[in-house]
Amino acid sequence: MSDDKSTLQNLADAAKAKINEGADRLRAAGHDVASKVGNDHVDNAADKVKATEDRARAELHNREAHAEYSEGKRESKDGDGH
Repeated sequence: MSDDKSTLQNLADAAKAKINEGADRLRAAGHDVASKVGNDHVDNAADKVKATEDRARAELHNREAHAEYSEGKRESKDGDGH
């Protein structure tokens, strides 16, 4: 987040972060399914780890989205939009 971003830029960044969060959660779900398919325990364990990593990234993107949205909301109340 930067103090010189406009309200619109902050809200666009928040939307982008939410899209990235959704993509991460979808990837995590795919890895969860893959971890339950097949008999290769090493591959299944690797998919579980990847799912955990994707969920962690999703949470980071969620926090980023909330921070950008809050900043955009604050900017909009300042009256100048910048």
